Amino acid sequence: MASRPPRTDRGSRTVRASAAAVYAAMTEPDALAAWLPPEGMTGRIDRFEPWPGGGFRMVLTYLDPGAGHGKTSATEDVTEVAFAELVPGERVVQRIDFESPDPDFAGTMTMTWTLTADPEGTLVTVEAADVPRGIDHAVHEEALASSLANLAAHVER
Repeated sequence: MASRPPRTDRGSRTVRASAAAVYAAMTEPDALAAWLPPEGMTGRIDRFEPWPGGGFRMVLTYLDPGAGHGKTSATEDVTEVAFAELVPGERVVQRIDFESPDPDFAGTMTMTWTLTADPEGTLVTVEAADVPRGIDHAVHEEALASSLANLAAHVER
């Protein structure tokens, strides 16, 4: 079976907040755990090292345990995230590895969050490169949009 080429998924949203406030929400563990889990999930951060070369471990838990679509277990996605780049008010680059026995979720996905000044606040763009083949494209882009909506709600309070 031939391997599929690397895939990139994207999302963006303008939030009514400063780039500094958005960046803070991306680099503070309690804020990140509050907004990053998409609809239908909760998040917990077990370790957090907010510097380039540092990172965090996040456990995402599905609210419907009977759905059975987790990557690590039937109810959880566990990720090890490394901060590849942190540019205050401008960009956060993360390298994400899923803990999974399924080879379809192997490999490192790179997520680049870019913050750009906008007349209404900050345009937040996320690009997920080298998405593991086990992650459905439409579901992933829906999850990115959900996380961006959560981010907006979090920083616009």
